[in-house]
Amino acid sequence: MFLFDTLSLIFVALILLGTIPNLFYSFGYLSHIERKRHYLLHYFTFIFSMLGVVTAGNALVFLFFWEVMSLTSWQLILTEVEDKETIKAARFYFIMTHFGFVFLLLFFLIATDGNIDMHFVDMQGIVALFPYPTLLFFMLVFGFLSKAGAVPFHVWLPYAHPAAPSPVSALMSGVMLKVALYGFARFLFDVLYPWPLEWGIVILVIGSISSLVGVLYALSEHDIKALLANHSIENIGIILIGFGMGMIFDSLHLETLSTFAFIAAFFHIFNHMSFKSLLFMGAGSVLHQTHTKNIEHYGGLIKSMPLTAFTFLLASISISALPPSNGFLSEWMIFQSMLGSYNISDTSLKLAIPFAIFALAMTGGLAIACFVKAYGISFLGLHRSDNAKHAHEVNFLMKTGMVLMALVVMSLMLFTPFYIGWFDKMLISLHHVSVYDKMFPDGFWHMHSVAVHGGVVSPLILLASLLGVTLLLVFAYKVLDVKKRVYHTWGCGYKTTAKTQYSATGFAGPIRRFFNWLYKSDEHFHKEKIMEHETKFSDAHYEVHVKPLFETSLYVNSKKLINLVSYWVYRLAHFEQTRYAAMIFNLMLLVLFSYRIFFHAFSWATFVLESIVMIISIKVLIIGDKK
Repeated sequence: MFLFDTLSLIFVALILLGTIPNLFYSFGYLSHIERKRHYLLHYFTFIFSMLGVVTAGNALVFLFFWEVMSLTSWQLILTEVEDKETIKAARFYFIMTHFGFVFLLLFFLIATDGNIDMHFVDMQGIVALFPYPTLLFFMLVFGFLSKAGAVPFHVWLPYAHPAAPSPVSALMSGVMLKVALYGFARFLFDVLYPWPLEWGIVILVIGSISSLVGVLYALSEHDIKALLANHSIENIGIILIGFGMGMIFDSLHLETLSTFAFIAAFFHIFNHMSFKSLLFMGAGSVLHQTHTKNIEHYGGLIKSMPLTAFTFLLASISISALPPSNGFLSEWMIFQSMLGSYNISDTSLKLAIPFAIFALAMTGGLAIACFVKAYGISFLGLHRSDNAKHAHEVNFLMKTGMVLMALVVMSLMLFTPFYIGWFDKMLISLHHVSVYDKMFPDGFWHMHSVAVHGGVVSPLILLASLLGVTLLLVFAYKVLDVKKRVYHTWGCGYKTTAKTQYSATGFAGPIRRFFNWLYKSDEHFHKEKIMEHETKFSDAHYEVHVKPLFETSLYVNSKKLINLVSYWVYRLAHFEQTRYAAMIFNLMLLVLFSYRIFFHAFSWATFVLESIVMIISIKVLIIGDKK
């Protein structure tokens, strides 16, 4: 019923690392929540359900805990139910999570041949006889990556995370998305192994597009929690790039590079859990004190909330992949794995891998720009609102949660060899080769790439050097007794105020205009008039609204199509009963023919004959004679 192998235990550790600091933060945040009993019941059930998912040993137990995880997280989003936007976000999340559940249920029904209390490893024999394994692969993609937030299934994240309480946002983004990736990895290794090359390319491309789309939409956001939600899409894309490269190398029998790429992906799973949880905690603390999620209304918070500012800065450095942070180390490994593919001659890989390298490089640069905006506009400069001016540091329990999560971030950087050794043992248990000795041939001071002509990085030496230079500068400052001179900031002759500072809109303006084909932004400029006459002394208001491309082009149009079909079926059922019965009859034929194709031998002659029968039946019984 339950499974406690190395893969399960690693994700149990991830859940515990993500939830223990969150418990302190959550109890400190509890005073901000009105429906406390509702919140606590679903909060603890949510945590236990995630533990149940990663330790489930058969399909029935897995699906049970998966559904409990989905329902409890849905209810947690509805904690502050009086807001209409919250109800809309929860409805969107509910639909998307059960969209994925349908595909998981179909996968298990096929992979277990209807016996859903079967152990995972026993499914491999049934799947090996199934004539369409790629269909099962895409069921996993739809089922798990819709929960993980990969493009094009990502649209629920910017709605759900801002609506949920901040501790829940930290758990959903930091932990729940990784539980979905656990499910994806579990059934790739245990059920669908070995993989064809094309599967790895699909995951690589999905990851590349997700990383770019996530960071580009994060740059345009001014809601701090929606910004972080879009960065979750970006980092899920980075993880999938590592997964894709591991699958590609395994298909090409490059075992060492495959293990290295998978280790990079799992390492980034842990890294993203740590710094994204810390970022959501910091955002929740700021929201708790300023009562707004709009970055434009922050500013100067480093003076009144120094601990929150420091922990948010630490997480910002890590998510921006600046050395020697843990985020830098995992992204460096993913880069090295892709650069190790230079001698592969496959044409499709010569297109897919350079695109992934370009996407990851561009993502890294844009992520730095985004967090310069997020941190600079929020914590530096002058206060932009009265709420920011009167903000103060959060309570002891919330600070304890942020400090503990900051220690998790630091541990992933300082004890990288320990974590990599853990991931290496896990992949050995999944029948991959070990690369630990090749990565650390000279001890833990240097980390090597396993690729031919690969690079070397020394995070601990680099960290020690940075600390040494900093301490040397502080020592020189004290010894030389440098005097402080304070002057007003020069504002070109104008008085320096909050309105003369860079805004989040202005900071992101050049990038937004460059990618306007993606954003499709609406710009509104409203200028106050005096006696119907414009004057240079009047106030002006400028707004930019970015349209979510995938939501407007894919989901809205799909909704319109479903409504159209539903209306057509409604008319048939109520006004043309004969045609409605004929349509049901043809659907039954389609199901029976499909069952034969999927579960029995495929024959082109039978397929053509059945198609002709279906066409004749539709023409005679449904379309009929046109008068």
